[in-house]
Parts: sequence; structure tokens; C-alpha cells
Amino acid sequence: MRNPKAVFDNYVAEIRLDEKPVQLALWDTAGQEEYERLRPMSYSKSHVILIAFALDTPDSLENVTTKWIEEVRAICGPSIPVILVGCKADLRPPAITAETPWVTREQGERVAQAIGARAYKECSALKIEGVDDVFETATRASMLMRDGVPANGHVPGSDVKHHRRRSSGKTTLQEPDVNKGWACCVVC
Repeated sequence: MRNPKAVFDNYVAEIRLDEKPVQLALWDTAGQEEYERLRPMSYSKSHVILIAFALDTPDSLENVTTKWIEEVRAICGPSIPVILVGCKADLRPPAITAETPWVTREQGERVAQAIGARAYKECSALKIEGVDDVFETATRASMLMRDGVPANGHVPGSDVKHHRRRSSGKTTLQEPDVNKGWACCVVC
């Protein structure tokens, strides 16, 4: 769970991909406007960017196109792979109606295509569903970029297992208003 006073939290995910160990350094950044000048520090030396939004909050998907992709492209350039991630998948009702303001998979996929994302994934951190797929996709995207595949090229899939641990590295400032913005994750 995000520390409400943190600008960005650092995590390490250790996975096995194609029978080889891979260690991911994850930076979960604060989305609040007051941290706009500090967030670029977390983008340094990134190999892939995960832009996460809440499936139960359509405005957070809108922020992907009006804020996050612009910031990522301005700081990281057009060649860094982006993975769009819909979070809270476990809370999605079986049928989405006008009374249930949820982002559909189709809406997420359309936005991913519009921003030139390499992939669109959905997951539930609470139930740990789809998280392996997100990490695998991010790792493969990073490897493909290293091999010269364009940022929006296809990422083939495979099974992956991981475990996470919290890093001791954390930067904290004043307490933000958690309702003002949405998180964007960076995988280094």
C-alpha cells in the first residue's frame, strides 16, 4: 500500500522469465500536481513505463491521455515502451451499466492504442491477479527495446513467477491529497 507521505516508493520484484532470473526496480510515483517537478527523477534510466489507472474511476483513464502520456513522452522521449495498466480489476461488476461508472476492457485497449502503448493489461493487486502478466510484459518490453523493437511493437507472452519486497529507498515530503491525482509506475 502506498505511503500517503511518499513522492515515490521503491520496490524490487524478482521474477523468472524464460528460466532466467530478472530483478525489476519499481518506482511507484505520486500523481499530485505539487510533485510534478520531482517526478522526473524517477524516470531517469527507465527501460519501460507503466501508466496505471483505476478501472472504477473513468477520470483516471482520461488522465492517461491528458497528463501521463504527455509527461512520459516529454521526459523519456517517444522510444520508451509504455504499458497501460488498469488496476482494481477484482472490483469490476459482471455487467457495466450507465449506473456503474467503470472503464471497460475495450475502452482501455482503445486508449492504449491511441497513446502508442506496447500493451494493455488489467490486474488486481489485492488479489494478486494479473500482476505476473504486467511484470512479464514490462520485462519483455524492456528487452525488446534493448533489441531495437519499436516502442509500440508486440510483446509475446509466457509464464512468469515473482515475489516482491519493499526497498529501503523512499523519498517523503508533505502529505498529499490522495484525491488529486493518479499514480504512474516506472520500471527500471
